[in-house]
Amino acid sequence: MTTITVNLGARSYPIHIEAGSLAAAGARLAPLARGRTMAIVTDANLTGHLATLQASLTQNGVASEAIVLPPGEGSKSWATLETLCDRLLDLGIERGDHVVALGGGVIGDLVGFACAILKRGCQFVQIPTSLLAQVDSSVGGKTAINTRAGKNLIGAFHQPAMVLIDPQLLDTLPIRELRAGYAEVVKYGLIDDFAFFEWCEANGAALLAGDVALRTHAIAHSVAAKARIVAADEHETTGTRALLNLGHTFGHALEAETGFSQALIHGEGVAAGCALAFRFSAAQGICPGQDATRVAAHWRAVGLPDGLAAAGISATGARLVDHMRHDKKMAAGTLPFLLARGIGQTYLDKTVNLSTVAGFLDAEAR
Repeated sequence: MTTITVNLGARSYPIHIEAGSLAAAGARLAPLARGRTMAIVTDANLTGHLATLQASLTQNGVASEAIVLPPGEGSKSWATLETLCDRLLDLGIERGDHVVALGGGVIGDLVGFACAILKRGCQFVQIPTSLLAQVDSSVGGKTAINTRAGKNLIGAFHQPAMVLIDPQLLDTLPIRELRAGYAEVVKYGLIDDFAFFEWCEANGAALLAGDVALRTHAIAHSVAAKARIVAADEHETTGTRALLNLGHTFGHALEAETGFSQALIHGEGVAAGCALAFRFSAAQGICPGQDATRVAAHWRAVGLPDGLAAAGISATGARLVDHMRHDKKMAAGTLPFLLARGIGQTYLDKTVNLSTVAGFLDAEAR
């Protein structure tokens, strides 16, 4: 068992990482149940994990009710949020209750937002089942739904009470989802940890092939990095937490172009977005070209997209920049970009001209 704490004063919470821990989760959750029925929200692809969790709760004297939602990014919507809130209210959820989010980033984001607004705030626990959720979205309290205007534009900061991570759950994850989550692992190396990027280059293929020890190390390292950043800048006010958005400004535009569909899932967009951020930095004379080439080469080596063509995007630069204009980070008409002086040397730049970005993307498409 590895335990990492997100230090936020009175709202601090533990992240427990242990292979096989889903089957024992009932013992950790029982004190939070307060003798009441515990609501579990999951999706229709995870009924096997749901059965394991409910059996563990039953063994520890906790009754549970499951709310099973449709899988996929489409569930991060107003309609599904309304359905979920109505179901939780029907179950009589109180402010002191803890709702369990059992799933990937979609379930975690949706449940977290529902809990942020239900009765002006109730508690929740994250049990992430995808690599992307285990290393990124389950930690830090960012919750949201998507709208027609863009991704994650309606949401709230609402921290979980606990995160339980079982690396063995990744054994049933489709390889495409596993690769997508791996993009968020590598991101931590690209931000400020060159040695970890080198570790990823050496071990990424074996991690994806199923090495549990490597997966557990990558999860713990990533979670510790994110916990440190969140503790320093919970609400993204100083710029420190913004570093976690590396690749996301470009990536979200690519996702928007596909209608946030299965044509390009989030981690794939992040990978392509990171490659674009490094190449844009190189094009501006900020980053050595060999570093941008090295990042793209690693994505290709593990089967992730390294640019527009590999991501299946043929839109003009102007169209992609139009998607960026809906980014929630826009301030006074300016969009901050995460750029890089090199691998492990990411920084926030608030002076980027969007017309320059559009020209760069047009050149990338040629």
